[in-house]
Amino acid sequence: MPTPPLSGGSASPEVTEIERALTRITYLRARHRQHDRLTALAGVPLDRAAVALLRQVAECEPLRPGGLAARLGVEASHVTRTVQQLERSGYVSRVPDPDDRRAQRIELTEEGRRAVERIRDAGARGMQLALADWSPEELRRLATLFHRMVDDFVAHAADEETGGRSAAPAGTA
Repeated sequence: MPTPPLSGGSASPEVTEIERALTRITYLRARHRQHDRLTALAGVPLDRAAVALLRQVAECEPLRPGGLAARLGVEASHVTRTVQQLERSGYVSRVPDPDDRRAQRIELTEEGRRAVERIRDAGARGMQLALADWSPEELRRLATLFHRMVDDFVAHAADEETGGRSAAPAGTA
């Protein structure tokens, strides 16, 4: 049964605990030391903004810089500077937008693909160590629930943007 929307009331204790856990995870993953450890293990000497942009391009490439800025929730000027840094490092390139040849899209180079794979692998290895005492069934259940939660978050965000007229989340039609 879905939880009713908040309208002056408070969230259930279960949802409050989930929010607290997500806040803790976000904090732990965003710490400077954690980033430095991850990029050192991956052999990818980039700052957090560059890693975030690289991951985003890998998820939905190629995008225009403005689209990347919107997806990352940052100003376009931040994306422009970061794209320039990644271009100089050989991780991304600019390609003409097939819909508007005057515009450009950002795509990963082969070196960029390898860098993202190394970053993901380093993150997964760290997670594997942290969850070593979990059974395969517990890990499967957690993964299923996380994907469901993300799908619901995406659907809720779409509802907010369209005033409640979004389509069902992926995999729920």
